[in-house]
Amino acid sequence: MKIRMLRFTLLITLFFSLAVQAQNNAVGTNEKLVYTASYNMSGILTDIAQVTMETAKVNTSKATLLRLKFTAMTYSKWDSFFKIRDLYESYVSPKSLTPYLYKRDINEGGYYKAMKYTFSHKTNTVKSVQTKKNNQVENKTVSINKGTKDIVSALYYIRLFDYASMSKGSSKNITIIFDRKEFNGKVTYLGKETISTAIGSKECYKLSVGAGSASGLEGSSNFLWLTADANKIPVYGKFKIPVGNGELKIKSASGLKN
Repeated sequence: MKIRMLRFTLLITLFFSLAVQAQNNAVGTNEKLVYTASYNMSGILTDIAQVTMETAKVNTSKATLLRLKFTAMTYSKWDSFFKIRDLYESYVSPKSLTPYLYKRDINEGGYYKAMKYTFSHKTNTVKSVQTKKNNQVENKTVSINKGTKDIVSALYYIRLFDYASMSKGSSKNITIIFDRKEFNGKVTYLGKETISTAIGSKECYKLSVGAGSASGLEGSSNFLWLTADANKIPVYGKFKIPVGNGELKIKSASGLKN
């Protein structure tokens, strides 16, 4: 396996946002979701890593923010083959999940990269600082569209949308910034479906997700299931990338808002 597997797994999150404003009635301040990430290796779906999503309230001198934390770690038996230690964080408004600060620190098979975004929604710009393995630092300010989100805030923002009011087959578009570039994502609502998970049988909203070529995700061969309740947590995902396919399955959920 010659790819950065979990890097692509994390890119699933590029879909999870909708281009509308909504109030946060789903995401709490002490939530923890744990997942198993699997990848198709030689025709066999193999569990290779743990993905964890956590929230916490953060008080600053100017405001109270919600920290959205996303980590991915290969299981120890895979570390000698392809070790992954990834951290993504977004600091957002607790009410609207609008991002103000984003941090990304990835270490994948010896490939290291750190990125920091500071959002200015008044000027529709992002100040970015990129640090590479040799400690080389590059500063760059990029223009963004109104409502553009980073990966992590997009992942959580999808849960604010009222799927009960959407008709089957309807779609929404979103603009996301990744590696200092914006691209378009698309979410299509496919109706309800009940599935069996590690936290029980769940009635879910099923989504088809797709994104621009920059994401590494192909067409509409990617699917996500959110619980059809007030929390709308992701419990299962199937994704296809240029070099294979995989799944994301929930293991546990705690600290839910509702």
